[in-house]
Amino acid sequence: MNAIARIPFDTDSFQEPPPHHPEAEVITRRRYRTVWISDIHLGTRGCNARMLIDFLDHVDSDTMYLVGDIIDGWRMKKRFYWPPAHNDVVWRVMKRAKRGTRVVYIPGNHDEMFRQFAGLSFGGVEIRRTAIHETADGRKLLVLHGDEFDAIMLAHRWLAFAGDAAYQMLMRLNLVVNAIRRCIGLPYWSLSKHAKHKVKNAVSFIGRFEDVVAHEAGARGVDGVVCGHIHTAETRRIGDVDYYNDGDWVESCTALVEHFDGRMDVLHWADEIAEREAGTPARGLALAA
Repeated sequence: MNAIARIPFDTDSFQEPPPHHPEAEVITRRRYRTVWISDIHLGTRGCNARMLIDFLDHVDSDTMYLVGDIIDGWRMKKRFYWPPAHNDVVWRVMKRAKRGTRVVYIPGNHDEMFRQFAGLSFGGVEIRRTAIHETADGRKLLVLHGDEFDAIMLAHRWLAFAGDAAYQMLMRLNLVVNAIRRCIGLPYWSLSKHAKHKVKNAVSFIGRFEDVVAHEAGARGVDGVVCGHIHTAETRRIGDVDYYNDGDWVESCTALVEHFDGRMDVLHWADEIAEREAGTPARGLALAA
């Protein structure tokens, strides 16, 4: 909690000082009815803050859900790390709330210190443990982080912390790999995501997690569920339930969006940037003025 208090940001006066990275001057922002993002892990070196800043500068929505692990309290308890780009992410979220976007923050396991404030609102950001979202086509979606259904988190908390340490080592290697790729003109590529999909046990865990979350959503009488936690973006039908995972901004850099007719899509922002830089804007994304 002390580490969180050291973040140089005041929700009552977030306009001063201005962001380190000014908002991009975009001709037309892409607009959606709803946006879900999670697992940003601000406060860690693995966070792709610059890519998220680009996303926030190009995409608007009527409602935005922050689906947990926005700030990595676990990592910040061990070592404080908060570069200007991380402050700029928070600045943009708060600015969005001030402009009229409904912003709902559902803390996860890495930012669980904020769960005690559930039911309160700070700077226009509502804090909730869970939420029910009604889509434009009338479906009710349960929105939650997802660690509630992680058997490792519930039964062996010490193992979860050990796994987090190993994951951080992989993410540091991921930074080195992508620094080299940038030097030779290659786009972003997630080493950790590649490794996870190559490991049979990880793939099996993801499948079991999705089934458990969908089953719980069905038991609660909703039409679908939106979660994060496992850093694996997905949209699929499981039984009678629509399962959605918005991914993360450490490995895959993805967001879940709802169109104004209720359709749902996952945006892979690294691909969006690559297409834009190649001169072929994806699905109507406007270039900087």
